[in-house]
Amino acid sequence: LDRDSALVSHIYDERNKAVKDLIAQVIKKAKKNKRKIGICGQAPSDFPDFAQFLVKCGIDSISLNPDSVIKTTLSILEMERKLKKKE
Repeated sequence: LDRDSALVSHIYDERNKAVKDLIAQVIKKAKKNKRKIGICGQAPSDFPDFAQFLVKCGIDSISLNPDSVIKTTLSILEMERKLKKKE
């Protein structure tokens, strides 16, 4: 899907439950097979809650836009701290 296309971008939301479920499944399969997994795209930069979701799922790396690195990194660190407290 071309998220930049005016024809279809209005119907796409990577935060949709079905999309998030598929992403979680892919991360889980990668982990099960002892593979590293990362993601690139706009969502982790635009939506800190999406980046936190990825961390909860066990993502290994997230690419970010330069203008959101600090904000999103702080959000990721917050989620990692919460997850460590639960251990």
